[in-house]
Amino acid sequence: MSDVLSGKVAFVTGGAIGIGREIALQLARSGADVALSWHSHEKEGKAVVAEIEKLGRRALGFALDATKSEAVTAAVDKVAATLGGLDFLVNNSGGLLARQTIADMSDEHWRKVMAVNLDSMFYCCRAAAKHLRKDGRIINVASLAGHTGGGNGSTAYAASKAAMFGFTRGLAKEVAPQGITVNALAPGLILDTPFHETFTPKDAQDSAIAGIPMGRAGFPPDVASAAEWLCTPGAGWITGEVININGGQYYA
Repeated sequence: MSDVLSGKVAFVTGGAIGIGREIALQLARSGADVALSWHSHEKEGKAVVAEIEKLGRRALGFALDATKSEAVTAAVDKVAATLGGLDFLVNNSGGLLARQTIADMSDEHWRKVMAVNLDSMFYCCRAAAKHLRKDGRIINVASLAGHTGGGNGSTAYAASKAAMFGFTRGLAKEVAPQGITVNALAPGLILDTPFHETFTPKDAQDSAIAGIPMGRAGFPPDVASAAEWLCTPGAGWITGEVININGGQYYA
């Protein structure tokens, strides 16, 4: 363990499973106190809270529908009040929901995808703006799909993730005078997560891996290590960037 983030407070949305879980744990291993939210994975979320507490850090976990503006504001206020401030916001809530072509897509599906990926990030950033301390960090977990358009039936998801890139850059300019950085992570194929277990068949995974120069898929620690680094003092002059994490599959 390290204490490079000792005394800092982080809030990770979607922190019960997959990439969010690993980010929450990695920040705790580096010394931060961590709050995390989940939508429907209470058991897993409580287990993460227990793991963080075993590391000797303070932890807070709760259910949250991050597509609800007032609920998000109340949640961020709760984190700051309970843990004594806020230094890092990791917007990890999101999802594909289902693979659907644009020709067959309902208005409802489009709006749900935008809400879970884009609206949730906006609500969290807005709520955190009044709490983030000087030299704070905002990290938006986007996707390689934001660059490439994604696989079959994921155009809505890809559009929401591409929009996250623009939001990240615009907000980075707004909060730079406070010493706050805003960056996005764009993971490629990350296994050991519910996302690809649900939406990417094994043959499609194998095909994607065959096109990755590093010769393997990624895993949650590959993303969490990048998030941890962005929270360190050494990354304090990096803002408005999209960090691609894909083993060489795509270069921006």
